[in-house]
Amino acid sequence: MTEAIRRTPIPFEQASALITGGTSGVGLETACQLAEAGVPRIAIVGRNAERGQAARDAVLSRQPGVHVEFLQGDCNEADQANAVCEAARAAFGSVDILVNSTVGPYGPTLLHKIPVEQLQDIVLKQMMAPLLTSRIVLPWMSEKGGGAIVNIASDAGKLTTPGESVIGAAMAGIIMFSRTMAIEAKRNGIRVNIVTPSIIEGTATYQQVMAAEFSSKLFGKAIKMAQLGVVTPADMAALIVFLASPQAAKITGQAISCNGGISAA
Repeated sequence: MTEAIRRTPIPFEQASALITGGTSGVGLETACQLAEAGVPRIAIVGRNAERGQAARDAVLSRQPGVHVEFLQGDCNEADQANAVCEAARAAFGSVDILVNSTVGPYGPTLLHKIPVEQLQDIVLKQMMAPLLTSRIVLPWMSEKGGGAIVNIASDAGKLTTPGESVIGAAMAGIIMFSRTMAIEAKRNGIRVNIVTPSIIEGTATYQQVMAAEFSSKLFGKAIKMAQLGVVTPADMAALIVFLASPQAAKITGQAISCNGGISAA
């Protein structure tokens, strides 16, 4: 029997992190918590330069002295994802931690009410950033002999929910992609995990779904089931930071729900 290769995880103090969707919500809070945990180099990605600068300032206000780069781009597009990842590598020398926190612009809608022409856009804008960026950084992590990837999906990829047939399909795609990548990449010391929330208060997505009649009823019921409390960006970020850390060195291929007790998916 071949002996397993034991690899030493990269300490936070030596790591560089890349966070897509990093200018607000869970992504921004994750950047802040990674900085506070000792990661010295962090690149946050977003499409809006003004929000990007504000996010950079927010990280520095909580952890002065960290090297924070804002990289503008839409990682759902292959050329922009490649440019962003290459820019992070050029700035830091490596990408040791990748967190994909991008969110599509579409909320829950019953399938028969979704225009056929919109189906492809929903899927692509929800799931392409994790696929593209993971594929781009994977060889770099392999060359270095380790790394951690955390992709954010949702419980819609695990549980059937009315109005989330297409969103759920994209989320399930992120989950299976990440789990399969975890098995492929473990030989090179790379860990890949997924965090699957239900609803996260204090985010733009929360405001969007609660402003629409159908989704507000749907998630209003879910909120009542969150008897441990509705999840916040800080809750999500704490879990993501743990999964990216050396303390989670033997955890990979897991899709972990963080939902306050809404379900046991």
